[in-house]
Amino acid sequence: MYSLLFELIVQVFGIFFLLYGFAVIMIYMTITLLSGLELRKQLKKNKFVDYKDVITTPVGPGVSILAPAYNEGKTIVQNVRSLLSLHYSKFEVIIINDGSKDDSIDILIKSFDLRKTDFAFEASIETQAVRGVYKSNNPSFSKLIVVDKENGGKADALNAGINISGQELIACIDVDCILAPDSIVRMLRPFLEETNKKVIAVGGGIGIANNCDIKDGTVIKYRVPDTILGRFQVIEYFRSFLLGRMAWSRVNGLLLISGAFGFFDKELVLKVGGYFPKTVGEDMELVVRMRRYMEEQKIPYKVAFVSDPLCWTEVPESEEILSKQRNRWMRGTIETLQLHRRMQLNPKYGITGMVSFPFWAMFEKNAPIIEFLGLIYTVTLIFMGEFSSVYFISLFILIYFFSIMLSSFSILFEELAYNRYREKGDLWKLIITVLKEPLFIHPKLMLWCMKGHWNFIKGIGGWGEMVRTGFNNTVKKGTAQS
Repeated sequence: MYSLLFELIVQVFGIFFLLYGFAVIMIYMTITLLSGLELRKQLKKNKFVDYKDVITTPVGPGVSILAPAYNEGKTIVQNVRSLLSLHYSKFEVIIINDGSKDDSIDILIKSFDLRKTDFAFEASIETQAVRGVYKSNNPSFSKLIVVDKENGGKADALNAGINISGQELIACIDVDCILAPDSIVRMLRPFLEETNKKVIAVGGGIGIANNCDIKDGTVIKYRVPDTILGRFQVIEYFRSFLLGRMAWSRVNGLLLISGAFGFFDKELVLKVGGYFPKTVGEDMELVVRMRRYMEEQKIPYKVAFVSDPLCWTEVPESEEILSKQRNRWMRGTIETLQLHRRMQLNPKYGITGMVSFPFWAMFEKNAPIIEFLGLIYTVTLIFMGEFSSVYFISLFILIYFFSIMLSSFSILFEELAYNRYREKGDLWKLIITVLKEPLFIHPKLMLWCMKGHWNFIKGIGGWGEMVRTGFNNTVKKGTAQS
């Protein structure tokens, strides 16, 4: 009796894994097709847009750039100067010093001739105490506002910046990111083009700056990173932005805008209460909450994505730091899906509830668990004496080459659209990384994500300490407290 029940369970799991694998292949093939169509559409539009007119237009929406900073004293001045040099006529830069323990605020005061002001603002969103708001005596820095506040984490710092911002749109960025000079005007395009729907948020393409040449806050020469982990993340970002987010943008199902660079409608952000400080996935949670509000109010809306490489960031190249990052990303995903679980398979929430949410739950959140169960299933078959080596090898080859195909398409899209990596040998380095990734990197990622699940269950939160080498090979440490 028990043996028959056990065999039945094994058979049911076998059918489940077969159907799951088939679904993965079909879904990602569809995503590749949709992203190709959307990329072609955006590239065609770029040929007919004169961004010079957008830069100087007096009727364009104003943009408040919000950049939280924690212990960024070594590079804060260069980063602020880079932000102030962006090409647009109507924007302000708000640096939020989130209780740094280093001399960040003193460096800012000295470098930009800041003075403490009686800056009037409405605290629409509750945050940690603001100790002071600074403006510059130098007219050259008239667009700069510096907020000094008690430490509350990135989400709390952004909320403080939202309270103080004075423009229609807010651009939330990481202060140590490098923005393209025309990044504002390119990100404004969806807001200006859409007439039938309200654009509530726009995400931008993110590139990896490791090993690139940077001068005056601008990437002047692109190279792939030296380490395999760095090169893997280049390919991963290609897949994420040029495949995933392009496709979801086309069907208006995008749930995530990178915290490194995203534009939001300030009025709506205030209506939904700003960022939620009690999650480490504040960027995804805000987008989901904004979408939820628009669906419940039955207001036509769009979350758009601009594929142009507009923002460059440093990624971790050590397993220790990368594992912390992926652990945090997984915990943030779980928290967001838990907070808004009533949207799951709920027709009331349209594409978000019926397509995007189930996809994230099954193929992003639960993928590590399903892969782990697949490993247990394989071991069980071996002990039962029902393991088929021919079946296993055939399935492994199918999955391996499908993974390579997806990564190769992402590289192809980048080469056709932007062709940034022109250094001799860069393309071959990426191809070799594509061949190695499924065997040597993916298993570690699944392990780190599984640990994220376990930490969530145990209630272990926070960001942990993240160490960056810096774009100029200077060591820079920052801990985002939450």
